[in-house]
Amino acid sequence: MDIFDLLTRLIRASLEFDKKNVEATALAIVKKIKKDHPERAAEITRILSYSNFENIGARALDMSPLPVDHETRYSLVKLTEPIEMLDPILDEYIRTQLDDFIKERRMLNKFLDEDIIPPNSILLTGKPGVGKTYIVQWLSYELKLPLVTLDLASSISSYLGRSGQNIRNIFDYARNQNAVLFLDELDAIAKRRDDASDLGELKRLVNVLLKELESCPISCIIIGATNHPELLDKAIWRRFDRAIDIPMPEESERAQLIQRHIGKIKDNVKPSTLEYLSHNSKNINAADICRLCEHIKRQFLLNPDSDANIIVLMELFKISQLETKEEKISICNSLKREFPHLVQRDISKITQIPLATVSRYLSTVKEV
Repeated sequence: MDIFDLLTRLIRASLEFDKKNVEATALAIVKKIKKDHPERAAEITRILSYSNFENIGARALDMSPLPVDHETRYSLVKLTEPIEMLDPILDEYIRTQLDDFIKERRMLNKFLDEDIIPPNSILLTGKPGVGKTYIVQWLSYELKLPLVTLDLASSISSYLGRSGQNIRNIFDYARNQNAVLFLDELDAIAKRRDDASDLGELKRLVNVLLKELESCPISCIIIGATNHPELLDKAIWRRFDRAIDIPMPEESERAQLIQRHIGKIKDNVKPSTLEYLSHNSKNINAADICRLCEHIKRQFLLNPDSDANIIVLMELFKISQLETKEEKISICNSLKREFPHLVQRDISKITQIPLATVSRYLSTVKEV
């Protein structure tokens, strides 16, 4: 059995939470690589030497065991090792802010020598799918620090009095680690305290969070993210050094995302088709654009004899649904105008509008 077979078995065992098989497979890998890669083999052996399987990742990264809820014993955070990430595709202003934050963290000692308090926190806002989580993972990679993500499911207890203690435990853990603490869906624990519909206990939870954010040392990096900035308590905003709103991608950014994720199918698609895709995806967020590219590649593999340009356009209109008659007329005519070679049957296939209706929409405009 070669190393690739062992890696396949290891991944399968990990996903099935089969500790015994994970250990056996890992030991087999150690034997395979010990001669050529003794340091890696020793590292794997050291990881296996720890008996607490739940905290094996934390210990492998020289971190303390993860904090847990005292009643359920579930971990309050998720630990992710930094992995290589491509640079996020953002407008110049936002990218400059993120680059400045990275530079500031790398110049930590110089800031302190000059009696300047370096920033240690960012609040990311924006609609779902614009790339907030991706940015956090990329920052973790750029700073070469593990990512510790608040697990809301286990942190917010049904016994509300315990939620505050869980938040304290999470921040105590973050203060003692060389890591990035990611507070995702921050609005769930930081709602405005003037909201009369919320329970008093939830308001006390906001007070706990404010106190913990205030007492975080400069060595502790905190990144918050929310899809609903309007729900955040006003005092929360003041606890973050930077507040960055991530907008929906502009056309140039959508074009870059498509070029990055469309893959080899790009060679089978006309530039004009990709330009049309970029221009007509303005209401689609970055995550959905990446997902759209995956669907296009999948359909192309399933239908290698089909026209790749038609596949691209079909997948676009599967998620850019046409609602009004005016929209349908406009799209039918724009497709005919941009791609004169398309026949009415092609336009019907692309838009899922009946052939007779496509014909009527096209002739209506001609008559006008």
